[in-house]
Order: sequence, then C-alpha cells, then structure tokens
Amino acid sequence: MQRHERHREIGRLGVAAALILFVVSCGARAATTELHTDRDAFTPSTFCVDPGQGLVESSYVFIDNATGLPTNNYPELLVRLGGNEWWEWRLGVNYGVGSQGNIVTSVEVGEGTLDGSTLYESSVLYGFKVATSRQEDWIPESCFIMEASTPTSGDLFGTVPVATYVAGWELPADWRLDGAIRYAYSEGAANWFSRWSPSVVLRVPVTERLEVHAEWFGTFTQGLVDDTYRPFFSPGTHFMLADNVEIGLRVGWGLTDEAASFFSDAGLAIHY
Repeated sequence: MQRHERHREIGRLGVAAALILFVVSCGARAATTELHTDRDAFTPSTFCVDPGQGLVESSYVFIDNATGLPTNNYPELLVRLGGNEWWEWRLGVNYGVGSQGNIVTSVEVGEGTLDGSTLYESSVLYGFKVATSRQEDWIPESCFIMEASTPTSGDLFGTVPVATYVAGWELPADWRLDGAIRYAYSEGAANWFSRWSPSVVLRVPVTERLEVHAEWFGTFTQGLVDDTYRPFFSPGTHFMLADNVEIGLRVGWGLTDEAASFFSDAGLAIHY
C-alpha cells in the first residue's frame, strides 16, 4: 500500500511539473523544427516521412511493473522509409526482458507468464503508414498504420497484427492536439485476445528546438480469463540537437493498481 501511495504522490508531482511547463511555454510562438517521430509519445505522429527520405528511431524503456520484475526493452528500433507523399514503409526490431503486459510504446509485448517467471521476447516489426487526410478547417490531419510483429525468440511465436488510426489538429501558437486508437490481436499464454489502446496528447513548443507534451493513454484487453485495464499519465519532452537529430524523454505513472507504477523512455531519432 505504501508503495502505491508513494507512486501516486510522484504522479501528482509529475502532473504539477507538466502544468508548470505548459504555463511557461504559453507565451512562446516558436516555429519548431520537427522530425515528426513516432517514438516521441505513445500517440504516433500524423505525418509520413517525405519521399526518398528515411527516419531512424530507437529508445530504451524501463517499466516498474506493479508485480514481478521490472521490464527492460531495447533498442525498440524503427526505420521509416518514405515511399511517396502519402505512404511510408516501416521496419523494426526489439528485445524485451521481464514483460508483464504493460504497453507504454508502439511495441507490442506479451501479457506475462502464468507462473510469474521472467519472460524474454525478441521480435521483428514490418508494415506501412498511409496519410488519409490533410488538415482543413475542422478536418484533421490523419493517418492509418498497419503493422505486424513476429517473435524471433521467446515463449510465444504467433504473429501479432496491429492497426492504428491517428488524427490531430495544429492549434494556435503552434500547439498540437493528437489522438489515436490502436488495436492488436495478441497471443496470450492460454489463448488469443484483443488489446485496445486509446490515447490523446497535447504538444507545446517552448523554443525552436524544445517541445514538451502531456499525454493520457491506456490499454485494455478483451478475451483473457482476467481482462486488464492499464491507463497512464505521461509528460515528456524532446530536443533537437541538430536539424536532423532529436533526443527525447518520456516518463509516466500508472493510474490503476494493474498498471505499472512508473516507466521511463529515453530515445533518439536521426533523419537522413
């Protein structure tokens, strides 16, 4: 109980810190240089990579699970290749240790083992992203992402299809509001099940190279013997080291006892 109370207090401090960052940035109308990375938040970007160009994204993720050992995911490598103005190809790899079913990035993982033992997973990801609309009046900028994740080692070997729809608006002062809904058909220890993941994020530029955001996201399952609901609050930031290099940091706190108490996600993106 004391552990949960401690993390709830940390969560309140995180909310306060995020609000302070937003207040400080309210007066800044900064035309930021944007790579439109997908690893910057749980909610992907609504934009595709430009034709003939590429974007490499990678991160290290630590998750303090509510029960069992913590999770470590790396390199969460995603290579995005622009095909044309509305289409991109996507390839990725990841290795994870200690999965307990907490999904805090675009990488799908297992729900954990029934006996509580450590779960090791490695996988390859492949798919595409297609732009579906451009912002015009109330019509949002939007895209659809279709991917599959195939395990290369671990206890589960079924290919997991993942579909994501993302939509968002650029607001006054270069603020941006994006939302997404993700669906995955995943393999569990006993059966296959559905996992839904809604999210919404508000992004605010502070300077031409620094941006902060605040995000809510969650995952809930359908089809397990004991279904789970894991919502999170997550502030984050990214900084442009150069016009083609971005570093970022996200942290988050679970809002229910089933969700991980805390996670951190430190990442890098290079555009070429």
